[in-house]
Amino acid sequence: MRKFPEVTPPSRAEQDRSLRMQTIGFIGVGKIGLPICEHLIKKGHTVIGYRRSSLADFEKLGGIKATSPADVGAQADIVFTCLPNDAALEEVINGPEGLRKTARPGQIVVEFGSHPVPVKEQYVKPLADKGAVFLDGEVSGTPGMVQARKAVIYLGGPAAAVKTIEPVIADFADLCMHLGDFGAATKVKLVNNFLVALHIAGTAQAMALGLKTGVDKDLLIKAVANGSGGSSAFSIRAPWMAERRFTPQMGNAAGLAHYLDTAKDMAIEAGVATDLIDCLIDLYARAVPNIGDRDVAAILEHFETTRKN
Repeated sequence: MRKFPEVTPPSRAEQDRSLRMQTIGFIGVGKIGLPICEHLIKKGHTVIGYRRSSLADFEKLGGIKATSPADVGAQADIVFTCLPNDAALEEVINGPEGLRKTARPGQIVVEFGSHPVPVKEQYVKPLADKGAVFLDGEVSGTPGMVQARKAVIYLGGPAAAVKTIEPVIADFADLCMHLGDFGAATKVKLVNNFLVALHIAGTAQAMALGLKTGVDKDLLIKAVANGSGGSSAFSIRAPWMAERRFTPQMGNAAGLAHYLDTAKDMAIEAGVATDLIDCLIDLYARAVPNIGDRDVAAILEHFETTRKN
């Protein structure tokens, strides 16, 4: 009788790792998407990517270029999208070569781009009709925070689908939060970004004031960052403001201003006063044209030059 060597069964950890090393799709490989893909590739996943512009940087990391959103969907059971506007989301989901074309039972699609809840909601049923699940996702953090695994991933939608993708998200972010039903992630992101806009504006005015006093700028930043007035926004952007380091752009001022408009709509619908949001909307409207393509930290200049009568 032929005797076969004994085979040691894989450990639970090895089984879990094997399940996690799978093909992942990513559509919209931009400033947020690229570092996410880099983390996934380093963790052993095969990542299939698509965007309308060049994917050269993505391919250098080891990513595989797809020909269309449908091509991505055909190769991956988990697809992340991070799209810049509502029109792009419509094209990626419902376009002639959109994800609906290859959607299938068990597939999970997560949109990380920021769109009003009603816009995202309209894609739940079309994908569900094909057996796929569409999740409301948001990324809270700058590209640098994503690179450092310090961004927080917000998710809204069915708990079972969230649980399925959590091991994959753990490969590119240290914290993932399931915030409730579909739409909850977007609502929390609006609250978060209202505070981001507020803190960046406050940091800019504080730095404009502090830098004029003649104190050591490095000590100023260290004292405030570690004091009761510190915030994540201050710790990140106060040094940039002190050095006037406004490029490359890590945060888009016009995009942040857009969040404020949407946050105001949500506040009005909820019956919440909008005093601070109104002030910020006015401030950013006046500052954005001068900031241009630079980082939102350049709002510092608004406080250095603007005088009230």
